[in-house]
Order: sequence, then C-alpha cells, then structure tokens
Amino acid sequence: MARKHVGVFPGSFDPITFGHVDVIVRGRRLFDELVVAVGQNPGKDELFSPHEREEMVRELIGSIVEKEPDEASVRVETFSGLTVDFARSVGATALLRGIRNLSDLQYEIQQAVTNREVADLETAFVVAGQSLAYVSSSLIKQVTALGEDLDVLRAMVPEKVIERLREKKSERHPTLERLRHS
Repeated sequence: MARKHVGVFPGSFDPITFGHVDVIVRGRRLFDELVVAVGQNPGKDELFSPHEREEMVRELIGSIVEKEPDEASVRVETFSGLTVDFARSVGATALLRGIRNLSDLQYEIQQAVTNREVADLETAFVVAGQSLAYVSSSLIKQVTALGEDLDVLRAMVPEKVIERLREKKSERHPTLERLRHS
C-alpha cells in the first residue's frame, strides 16, 4: 500500500488572509491530506485567541472544500510548542510554506534546512501570486489599528475576517492600541 502524504501548513493565522487561503487551496493538490495547524507564537502579540483563529480558519476551509470536493481532505488543529513535534504527532511527511518575497525565502530556507536536519521533515514551498505577495497578517493588523475604513482590506482578507476585525477595533483591543501608538 502506498504511503499517505500528509502535509502540515503551520501558521499563526492572526488573522487568516487570502494569501493563506491560496496556499491551502494549492496545498490540497500536493498532498493526500492537509492539516492547517494554528499555532501560538510567543514572540507575537496576538489579536485573536487561538480558538477565534481556529474558528475563522474552519469557516474558510468549509467554503474551499465545498468548491473543490475532489481535492485532498483538510483539517484544522491548534497546537503549541514546536512545529516539528506537532508535525510528527499527525504523521506529516512535509511542511507546506508560502513564499511572498526574497526575505520570506531566506528565512524559510533556513527553517527548512533545520527541520530536515533535526526532524527529517521536508518542506514544500508554493510561491504567492503577484496580487498576494504584499499581504501579511501584520499589515492587516496595522491597517485595522490605523485605518478608519476597513473596506480597504477587501482585497486582502475575506469578508468574515473584516467583520471580526471591526469587532476587535470597537473593543479597543490592546494589540491594536499598541500598534496605534507605536
């Protein structure tokens, strides 16, 4: 019997963007199963809780699967700790990473080499389309903190994410307040 190829697409997804969605759609064509791993990065200020991020990702995955039911299955899980430990726990054969620009590539190659040497885990890269190359969760948070009209985000994030960003802004979330004053 052939080995099942399980890919793990790890990220903080704080919030999920159309760039992330693009990587998920394309990753489904590369693996038999794709696990979208919503992680916690202690080095980043979180806007959304792990549960909120997982919920947003699940909503969007549902609409992707409906549109392309014949592609690989996708599941969403949260994790904390090392990505390689999580990947081992789900039987992953590779990590899936999106590349937007040269600085992403430089960082991701260093991570890929480390993951291969330390955990014998390969990395598959997909390159962002030109229209998504500038989109990042950090940019989304900055626009939310500083912008008056969140409709400018429509090309970067799904409508449901914009609604949740509006809620966070109205709550005067501490992460957004820090961004406003920095």
